[in-house]
Amino acid sequence: MIEGIRTPGMGTNCYLVICEDTGKAAIIDPGAGSELIKKWVEGKNCKVEIIILTHGHFDHIGAVEELRKEFNVKVAIHKDDSQMLIDASENLSILAGQNISASPAEIILEDKQKIEVGNITMEVIHTPGHTPGGICLLFKDGLISGDTLFNGSVGRTDFQGGDMNALIKGINEKLMLLDDDIVVYPGHEGSTTIGRERKSNPYINGSIRI
Repeated sequence: MIEGIRTPGMGTNCYLVICEDTGKAAIIDPGAGSELIKKWVEGKNCKVEIIILTHGHFDHIGAVEELRKEFNVKVAIHKDDSQMLIDASENLSILAGQNISASPAEIILEDKQKIEVGNITMEVIHTPGHTPGGICLLFKDGLISGDTLFNGSVGRTDFQGGDMNALIKGINEKLMLLDDDIVVYPGHEGSTTIGRERKSNPYINGSIRI
């Protein structure tokens, strides 16, 4: 089961993936509002096992430090974004007039790595372009896409470390191989499906040329 909540500030989607068999859960991208997320999670009667970050921008990591202490869990991020977690200039919070950082991640992720949460298996799909270490998380019926793929759009690449060609290449060569009915849960705004994006996303169907 997957549920989402929109966090304060930048409106980042924080997700909770819960194994209904065991009650074990993962928090994905706690961008801000640690108290809000804490109360939301506690209302789900689950046991948080891990916090996973799709990338290291400040609007996806803002509540990490409080929640890792609250739930006494480890934090996972791709190796190419690991520095962003601990450096406010790297995660761009300095540019937003903030100074957000956290302790280093305990788990460093790589492409195709499997993460077990109860009886749920999530596969790490490395999709650089929005950030060097951007990832998506694929599980049985869904894809948490972070800021790689959105409903009708793709992630920005005009920030430090961005690369539009790499982003589109990863989407086409990895995400567009998935079944049409896979639900996509992006880092911002509403959900979509792989099939819908294959047909109507201008960055994917060739309407916009890179």
